[in-house]
Formats: sequence, structure tokens, C-alpha cells
Amino acid sequence: MKTLNRACLAEGQLAVESAAPSSLKPTRILQIGDGNFLRAFVDWMVDVANGAGLMNGEVTMVQPLERGVAGLMKAQDQLFTVLLRGVQNGQQVQSKRLVSCVKNTVNPYAEWDTMLATMRDPALRFVVSNTTEAGIAYVEESLVEGKCPANFPAKVTALLLARFKAFNGSPESGLVFLPCELIEANGSKLKQYVLKFADAWKLPADFIAWVKNHNVFCNTLVDRIVPGFPAAEAEALYDEFGYKDPLTVAAEPFLLWVIEGPAKIAEELPLHKAGLDVVWTDDLQPYRTRKVRILNGAHTASSLASYCAGLDTVREMTEDPTVSKYLNKVMFDEIVPFVPLPDAERKAYAETIMERFANPHIRHELISIALNSVSKWQVRVLPTVKDFAAKHGTAPAGLSFSLAALLNFYHGKLAANGDYEGTREKGAYPIKDNADILTIMNAAWSGTTDVTKVATMLLADTRLWGEDLTKVPGLAEQTASALARIKAVGVKAAMGEL
Repeated sequence: MKTLNRACLAEGQLAVESAAPSSLKPTRILQIGDGNFLRAFVDWMVDVANGAGLMNGEVTMVQPLERGVAGLMKAQDQLFTVLLRGVQNGQQVQSKRLVSCVKNTVNPYAEWDTMLATMRDPALRFVVSNTTEAGIAYVEESLVEGKCPANFPAKVTALLLARFKAFNGSPESGLVFLPCELIEANGSKLKQYVLKFADAWKLPADFIAWVKNHNVFCNTLVDRIVPGFPAAEAEALYDEFGYKDPLTVAAEPFLLWVIEGPAKIAEELPLHKAGLDVVWTDDLQPYRTRKVRILNGAHTASSLASYCAGLDTVREMTEDPTVSKYLNKVMFDEIVPFVPLPDAERKAYAETIMERFANPHIRHELISIALNSVSKWQVRVLPTVKDFAAKHGTAPAGLSFSLAALLNFYHGKLAANGDYEGTREKGAYPIKDNADILTIMNAAWSGTTDVTKVATMLLADTRLWGEDLTKVPGLAEQTASALARIKAVGVKAAMGEL
């Protein structure tokens, strides 16, 4: 069977839906992030708009880490397949799209000169990114000529400096940043850290003024469940496609991109005109609170407990009697009442989320949701816990249990290869988070079986949560009690006791 590449297109063996109209000037987009989400979200949307003749979007994809998919993308001539499957408005939906808008993929650690050349392209206009919630952070490092910085905001600072020099700081050379990291005020924080690096590196005042006045850092909110490569059915899909594509991405049909920014920029990126749910607004907070607390909060509150209870996918959570009862309790009794929207609207959205969780066509691995769970719990769950405690005088039982389940999931040890691993009945599993967080967790669990001591120590550690969680009424006590039950009877039995 042939492997996907552009020779297949040239020979007429395959066709793409997006033939970029030659009458339109290219809209150049730099994409810092090569993962499943951006490929099934931004790249898919750009490809749809190209196919509709609304724009001629050309994407340069950049690995945020030294290891990524640049090699695979180059081998496939920058082509990949996005498979949408699910239930929408009560109807089964399935579609396949061969995405062809990516023109180049770059590993900046090996191709820094190529990265700089991309930034010096006068047609470059937009920069999108997804480096996980932990990506937009300030970590000190020096500017070294000819070397790609490790920290994401440091990369952006170095790249903007190259563009500033190339165009002598002209106003029209400024860029529009659309970060897709799921943190509050993602654009504002990226700008803040870029300016902090500019100050630390003692960059010229006119460069700092150019960053402030002629570059737009939009706050955004993204929503689409993207489980990624459908490994369990890959061979069957290849037979259906008529080609091999190890970069295939499965996603749900639902999509929402809310962008807080000047309306005039929407005309430069007319995705909304292609029938895509892209909203430009001057206030995305209501959209963000709804999505982060209900969809992401429910994911984070249930995924680690479910995984350690022996389940592997989000769909299995909705089908398991004990876990589904827990999920419904957390969703409708503890999360939904504290979303600042009309009751009917927030309940209707939650019902939609439950339908999306149960999508029979998507295998959304719980272990993939577990990546960087400490920062996710802080962003997605903690605000609801605090609101609940403020009203009722104590933390909610279900979300306190989710924190206990998180501490249990992070109870691991260093493996022979240096990785940090936990263990459930099905065997060992990887625990992936920032090295500092893993060190803190490992130290807390080492040499003690006193779970109350561990829970109290970890909840009080401000390095993990940004604050002392033992000060939230009832949270430490309920978390420690739940953790003790998890260790005594197992996650699912302890969950059932709720």
C-alpha cells in the first residue's frame, strides 16, 4: 500500500479538497506546535477556508520540543489526514479531510536559521501556538546567538528580535499572536513574558516599544476534543483510505475558537466565513469559564481516578456504572452550579459535553489527558472548589476526591531508564509533568506510608498550586480521607463510597 505523499496527488491517485486560489495572496502562518490538537484544529480550519476560496493560508509548522513530527511530516510532503467522527445534533457524523495547507515543518533546534528566515518573511502575519498549559511560563535563560531558546516565550522574543531587525521596526511588520494554550489570558501572559525576556536580555528600547505597539497578542479559547492517532484501527482505516498515514488525527466534529481581539483582524483570517465556529469578541471570559470549568474541569476531575480504577478511555468512564455516577455528581452537583451563566444554558452545555464524552467513534486515552495534571487541576478545578467552599463553608466531596486521586496517580518511583512511573493493577504507567513537580511528588511519597501527612504536605506546597490549599475550608481533610480510602480499598470502591 502506498504511503501518503504529494506524488500520489500529482499522479491523480488522491485528491485534496483545498486547492489554494492563485488569485489570493498567501496568508502566512507560523505554527509553534506540531501535536494532534493544532493539526486537527487550526490546520484543518485553514484548509477548509482555503478549499472554500476564502483565503490562501500557508502554514509553517514548528516543533516546540527537540523531538517531534518534523521528520514524518517531511516524509509525507507535509500532508496528513483529519478524521471527524461523532454525534452532532443527534445525528451520526463522519468525514475525512486530506489537509494540505502546511508548506514546511521545522525543527528549530536543528534548523534555527530556517526559523529566523521564516520570521523575516514579509508575508508572515499570524503566529499560533500550543505548548500545553505549562508552556507559557517564564524560565530564565540567556540569549545565545545561533541557538534556539528552550523556553517558549524566550523563543518568541528571539524570533521577534530577528523580525524587528529585518524590517527596522516598521509598524506594518508586526504580527498577530493567537496562542491556543488553555490558560487564562494566554495572549496577555505571552506578551508579559516576552517583555520580561526583553528586559532581562537588555534589548533596545525601540524593540520593546515595537513589541508593545505593533504586535497584537490575542487572548483565545479553543474547544475540540482531539484524541489523536487511532492506533487500534489504523490498518482498517488505511484500507479505507487507500494509503498509509501514521499522522492521521481523529477528532470530534464539534469546534469552537473564541478570539478576543480587534474585529478588523478577523477579515485577514476569515475562518468564520467558511461556516466555522470562530468567534471574535471583546470579552471571551464567559466562554472561557463555561468551557474550562465544565468540559476541562470534568475531564481533569475524573480522568486520573478512572485510569487508576482500570479504565483507559473517556468513553469507558461514561459506560462504567460507578464512574459515570461519580462523573454526573461532580458535573451537575459541584461544577455546573458555579458557572456564571443562566441555569438552563449551563445545564444544556453540560449535557452536550456528556454526549461528547460518550462519542463512540473517538478513543480518547485517559493517560493522554493525564499530561501535566497538576497545572491542569489548578486551572480547571480549583476555582470551582473555592467557589463551592465560599458558598457552603467546605470543599465539595467529589472534587476533593479528584485531588486525592491526583495525589494517588502521582505516587510513583524512578524507573531504571530515569522516567517517573506509577503502578495500577494493569501494570506501570508513565507520569509526565514538569521535572520540578515530579521531584516534589517523589520526595513527598518517599519513605512514608502516612497518607494524611503526604496529602497535607503536598496541598500546602505553593510550588504546586500557586497557593496553600490547606487554607481552603475542608479540602485538606476530605482529600486526606479520600486518599486513605483509595489506598485501603482501591479507587473504584472508594469512589463508590461517595
